[in-house]
Amino acid sequence: MTTSRDEPRIPPVSPPYEPQVEAALRAMMPRQSPVDPLRLFRTFVRHPRLSDAMHSLGRFVLGRELSVGVRARELLIDRVCARCGCEYEWGVHVASYAARAGLSPEQVEATVTGGADDPVWSSDDRLLVRLVDELHDSAHVSDSLWEDLARRWDPEQLLELLLIVGWYHAIAFIGNGVRVEREEWAARFPRDVEPALT
Repeated sequence: MTTSRDEPRIPPVSPPYEPQVEAALRAMMPRQSPVDPLRLFRTFVRHPRLSDAMHSLGRFVLGRELSVGVRARELLIDRVCARCGCEYEWGVHVASYAARAGLSPEQVEATVTGGADDPVWSSDDRLLVRLVDELHDSAHVSDSLWEDLARRWDPEQLLELLLIVGWYHAIAFIGNGVRVEREEWAARFPRDVEPALT
């Protein structure tokens, strides 16, 4: 089976949903969400055991148990998705969380187009961008960066930072691999500049 470049390789389920699928989708979405279940979630539910496993970890990363603040979390997620070229997940997170996380439009754009030295970043932000970039480029964290991170975040939080970067690599790989069609309401990558995807 061949697909066009924009056509999903694994189409998401469509309504009307089977009762167990409806329950799974409802559990994945925030309570009283004004939007329909995400296409990514509607793709996951094609594999119920995988979907259940992913739901537990995703709930932890996006939930109140995470000790890393929402700003750090969202900056990591946006940068990971940008570096992976996953406009789908980047756009969902920017639309859903960027304002709540205190990321300005210039900072959101810099997650795609800038580097750790971009003037829009605070010193903490720079460390997080460097973390994403080092892990993305080499799957390692240099000793110098680790020392800087450890001065700011405790061991529990450092584990969370690493998990967020790795988890959203997995999400980006799935989204890109199956070519999830973007949500109409989601943000788009900046079009007037080249993304920092290399």
